[in-house]
Amino acid sequence: MDYTPPWGMQNGHVQSVFASMCRKNNCKGLYQRERMDTPDGDFIDLDWAVKKSSTLVIISHGLEGDTHRPYVTGMVRAVNQMGWDALAWNYRSCSGTPNRYLRFYHNGVTEDLSCVINHALNRGRYREIYLVGFSLGGNLTLVHLGRDKVHPAVKKAVVFSVPCHLASSAKVLARPGNCLYMKRFLRKLRKKIRVKMAIMPGEIDDEGYEQITDFKGFDDRYTAPLHGFQDAKDYWKKCSSLQFIPHIKVPTLIVNALNDPFLSPECYPVTTVFKNPHVTLEMSRSGGHVGFLAFNKTGEYWSEKRAMVFLKRINQ
Repeated sequence: MDYTPPWGMQNGHVQSVFASMCRKNNCKGLYQRERMDTPDGDFIDLDWAVKKSSTLVIISHGLEGDTHRPYVTGMVRAVNQMGWDALAWNYRSCSGTPNRYLRFYHNGVTEDLSCVINHALNRGRYREIYLVGFSLGGNLTLVHLGRDKVHPAVKKAVVFSVPCHLASSAKVLARPGNCLYMKRFLRKLRKKIRVKMAIMPGEIDDEGYEQITDFKGFDDRYTAPLHGFQDAKDYWKKCSSLQFIPHIKVPTLIVNALNDPFLSPECYPVTTVFKNPHVTLEMSRSGGHVGFLAFNKTGEYWSEKRAMVFLKRINQ
């Protein structure tokens, strides 16, 4: 089931930018929000789209995303059209309300995903949980499935555009051709640093922030020390999902487009996946980064159709 882009939209950058910036996104009336307290005294904001099903799909967004991003709401609508419940969760600091601590989120914060899964199961209604993740959320999902004790209710997973080797992906994003993406990420992250400066004066600062030009600089200064890593390299090494793919026991589909401008060759783990019968890797010729756009009457993107086909298949 390979992806074929619309005419004139074959370029990976075009697909990535169009899907992110130009897709129609009407979230009004889609969600019911719930604030979930975490064991460490913080909170996570959850957005539910409920059809009163016994199957729940939990959706994890990408770096500096949130539950209102078009790729998330598109997947939520596809899930609801299947008759299933959807739960899209905002990482700490991503819901529009700053979290209570200096820490926020990163590629390996699977304890928060586990909390979301357990919280949903505590409703006592769900017999099956499916996981869907995009980009950072895809990496997070794979790390959880391969490293953590996975709840038996979790039956399948689908992830898209996954930087499963963080160090090499960070180098790709640091290339001059990706400078617009990099600047946008750093600009959004700086806003969060400044919010924390306002509510936690003296505990964090952005002095000299303009000297940071890539993820190594940001992760060395902020992500690593705030979350208990030695430095960016230590963080990338411990939180790259590539090393955990061999241990995944849940049927899982990884979809990484070959023209994804964010991914390095290491992010296409053909040999690793070949050795694990539970994991399928699809390398579509096109799609960009969290792109897979389509022009049709329903507004449904190819990624949403692909996810539904995989999740509804009985003997996957």
